[in-house]
Amino acid sequence: MKAVIALGANIGNPKENLDLAITLLREATDLVSVSRYYATAPVGGPEQPDYLNAVCIVESELPAVDLLSLLHGIEKTLGRERIEHWGPRTIDLDLIQYGSLLSNSQELALPHPRAHERRFVLEPWQEIEPEAILLTHGKISQLLAQLTE
Repeated sequence: MKAVIALGANIGNPKENLDLAITLLREATDLVSVSRYYATAPVGGPEQPDYLNAVCIVESELPAVDLLSLLHGIEKTLGRERIEHWGPRTIDLDLIQYGSLLSNSQELALPHPRAHERRFVLEPWQEIEPEAILLTHGKISQLLAQLTE
């Protein structure tokens, strides 16, 4: 099943952390495509350095919660510590969309509930999948056009 995964990092060596996360995703899934890296200002949270962000598309047969666990395992391997909500991080891997699954459980929300308002997700996603559709909100290109910042 096709999974859309957003990656971000802003402490340590962000480029190296993204590179390593992508390598680990390639080993654990069928990596289909990866966007270029985008430098973006942080959204919400405390004052912190700018991020490097990317989006990748993978194919996986794992159940959604197991794929999420895999992403959390990669974060842990790369030193992610969940200290402050929306705080700086060595790596962040978010499962944005997984096939046509819809979930609103406490454990997993699919599609990601804030993806439609995040340029740092939509722009790299559109780069690698120009006709992409966010299941709950429509075409990525239209969502990007509606963003004000």
